[in-house]
Amino acid sequence: MGDHMHNRIQTVAIGSTNPVKVAAATLAIQRVWPAVTFSAVAVESGVRAQPLSDDEAIVGATNRAQRALLATTADLAVGLEGNTADTLHGMFGTGWAVIVDQAGNIGIGGSGRFLLPQTIAARLRDGAELGPLMDQLTGEENTRHRQGAIGIFTHNLLTRQSALETAVTFALTRFLNPQYYNS
Repeated sequence: MGDHMHNRIQTVAIGSTNPVKVAAATLAIQRVWPAVTFSAVAVESGVRAQPLSDDEAIVGATNRAQRALLATTADLAVGLEGNTADTLHGMFGTGWAVIVDQAGNIGIGGSGRFLLPQTIAARLRDGAELGPLMDQLTGEENTRHRQGAIGIFTHNLLTRQSALETAVTFALTRFLNPQYYNS
């Protein structure tokens, strides 16, 4: 990666004020650009509070990133959106990161996936949201701003934050290797 990339990225906007999303984006991006300054911007995803497909979550993350970019003068903006995805093998919890720059380049990356229990999946299909369901299950409050369902089901071997850091890192690929993506 050329030094011009290091010099060019000075400010990053994050399309959320959720502390887990802010921390995930900040930690992932600081590994590439340690001196970047961040701003967290409350923007609408434009999708359901509980996206039920990868496509819906990617649209939501893209909306968050683009709206954060428009609301600031940042060089890059990050949008993050968690979702569930129904498959032949059951319903999975997952999430997506979208990064956009002022030139209109878009990077997309996903976190991992974990199988949700059938009881939770059934409630989600009936319109419930994962965050409040996990609060009920654990008797804790606001788990989505902390360890999330991932942390609960993995006993914190992974957390919502670490999974979203992975998604942001994958979304950075096109900005780390523009020669491959822009040819």
